[in-house]
Amino acid sequence: MTTQIGQLVFARRRRLRGYTLIELAITMVLSTMLAAGVGVLMVGGTRTWHKAYNSAYRDNRQAAQTVLITFGSVGRKTNRVDYCLYTELRGLYIPVLSDDDDTDVVVGDAVEFRYWDEELDPADSANLMDRDKKSTAYAFFYIDNGVLKVDYGSAPPGAVPLGGGPRNIVNITTRVLAENVTADPDTGPFSHTTIGNVGQGCVRINIAVTDPDDAENTVTVRTATLTRNIWPR
Repeated sequence: MTTQIGQLVFARRRRLRGYTLIELAITMVLSTMLAAGVGVLMVGGTRTWHKAYNSAYRDNRQAAQTVLITFGSVGRKTNRVDYCLYTELRGLYIPVLSDDDDTDVVVGDAVEFRYWDEELDPADSANLMDRDKKSTAYAFFYIDNGVLKVDYGSAPPGAVPLGGGPRNIVNITTRVLAENVTADPDTGPFSHTTIGNVGQGCVRINIAVTDPDDAENTVTVRTATLTRNIWPR
């Protein structure tokens, strides 16, 4: 009986004595290692997030998105029978024509889209479009010293005189779409396919936009827009 009481007292004392100094030291070391591991994971995750964010939101990538959206939205509302590609020569823009009457890919330094930005004439009871009015506004895409720009103005007079000439600079609004822009000299920045020297309405853009802070970081913008409106028919 006395032995059993002694064992109970000894067990109770063991429960009350708590942790030893060695046990506390081991616990602290393990906690420190765990905290350090979590910290490393958090730092690595933060760096990865910042890297992904900077990659997605670099100036040249945002500019590329702006070019895609603007070029596509303007092209889709353009009149297919009233757009033109130009080649630039000493500040003069000359309409680019095909070399033959067969199917051909024509390359240009600039493109002029023409479209309607006015409502139909409410006085027209039949709500018909004027067959002589092919467009009321234009958007002229061109590269000026490595900067891709678009001029917005009224049509007529349009961006370039009939048959070619200097770019119109009167009563226009100019928007910069991208900087540090280059184009392949063999393909040019703009192109379309012609059949019998008539454009088929699918206009392509092919440019590269370089990050000004990182010459090796270049985004290629290569897309096409389809002009779906045809008037007069």
